[in-house]
Amino acid sequence: MEAPAILVRDLVKRFPNQAHNVLENVSFSVAAGECVALLGPSGCGKTTLLRLLMGIEAPTSGTLVVEESLRSRLAYVFQEPRLVPWRTTLENVLLPFELTGSLTAETRELAVARLRELGLGERLAHFPRELSGGMQMRVALARALVTRPRVLLLDEPFAALDERTRFRLEDLLLELRAEYDLQYVFVTHSIAEAVYLGDRVLLLNNQGRLHADERVSLPPRDQDLKLQPEFNRYVRALSQSFHALEVTA
Repeated sequence: MEAPAILVRDLVKRFPNQAHNVLENVSFSVAAGECVALLGPSGCGKTTLLRLLMGIEAPTSGTLVVEESLRSRLAYVFQEPRLVPWRTTLENVLLPFELTGSLTAETRELAVARLRELGLGERLAHFPRELSGGMQMRVALARALVTRPRVLLLDEPFAALDERTRFRLEDLLLELRAEYDLQYVFVTHSIAEAVYLGDRVLLLNNQGRLHADERVSLPPRDQDLKLQPEFNRYVRALSQSFHALEVTA
């Protein structure tokens, strides 16, 4: 049996000076190539779990293992684009190479290629203030992709965008998955977005426990799928689970 890409067992996280654990005995595994959505109410530990996967935070107890070949191939995309305001689009994407002292003509060409693939080839010299919110998020995605990751960790990257832009970027993420053989763990507050983007949806409750693990078996995704009965069956089932959290909280 192939080892999982990510293994989490009995994971506990508590921050100093806090009375309660943020995450409480969370256990799950993610298969190679599988994409997972993390869903739950505000403050349930979704972002903390993502930061633990990235290695930004350390567990209080329990096991968290990222498969060896993936450990150095993780990239994190924040809820906000976090672009440096005085740097151009291209300069923002080149930042990882500058920070690691690996900026070369080849990495510059790679950055330009990624930006062109994301529809930003005419915006290389623009500053963040000259870009729309959707464009800024595409720059953030390009900055993550330029490091050639195998796994993307995304913390509600589309939450602040209008619906039309969000739908376009959802489809872009699916295209990137196919083109670059990526897998991702995606934090969201949107049940429909979780179903649309995830092979599985992990639902955390207010106590930071894993409440549900729903496998999503749907045909290739496009926005028309959201109008289909099978899509809405998953949305209804997860909505009921989400409502149960509120009743038992």
